[in-house]
Amino acid sequence: MDEKIKQFKNMLAESNNIVFFGGAGVSTESGIPDFRSADGLYNQQYKYPPEEILSHTFFMNNTEEFYKFYKDKLNSLKYEPNITHLKLAELEKKGKVKAIVTQNIDGLHQKAGSKVVYELHGSILRNYCMDCNKFYDAEYVFDSIGIPKCTCGGTIKPDVVLYEEGLDNKTVNAAIEAISKADMLIVAGTSLTVYPASGLIRYFNGKYLVLINRSITPYDHMANLVINDSLGKVFSQV
Repeated sequence: MDEKIKQFKNMLAESNNIVFFGGAGVSTESGIPDFRSADGLYNQQYKYPPEEILSHTFFMNNTEEFYKFYKDKLNSLKYEPNITHLKLAELEKKGKVKAIVTQNIDGLHQKAGSKVVYELHGSILRNYCMDCNKFYDAEYVFDSIGIPKCTCGGTIKPDVVLYEEGLDNKTVNAAIEAISKADMLIVAGTSLTVYPASGLIRYFNGKYLVLINRSITPYDHMANLVINDSLGKVFSQV
């Protein structure tokens, strides 16, 4: 393990255009539950399966039920960035990390101080009225009773990508551009099974592809370095 950390540090030292691509595993060490692990949201028992609740159809047809789950399970306002978020912000400040591409919706990278963050699945921090498009912050939504409503009377929807909804093209294109220009791509805390996000790795043409995840991924064979360990353990030594 020490040898792999040493290798990782050498790669970081040699690279000047690093892109970090992260999934739920980046935030679990802040206490935020992931989706697919044994204790994840998708393996908990609800009146409806979480995949169904987090779909566009369910949001439109059962908005109140959606918000019960959303407010109960996806409120990340009380959580703080962990060592991985903080080290990435530090590396960005030093000019090493040029962009973060994240599948997370918790806003912890920005809370840690990162400036260039492409949120593939949106963010709980942004919410809009479906009628007049007025903006509302996360506090307004999570503090509301029942379905959060706009001053115009319209229903407020979180700016998160639900099942059946497409990713934002502008965000995806910016992420692709950053990855294609990078000399090092660190992929961490993701099983790389969710498409289209997982497909973004194919755009990397740089020198070092590093995968950090507790379990194996379908892309391990492509990587220059694979570390199957906790992100906190790895980044605390950077």
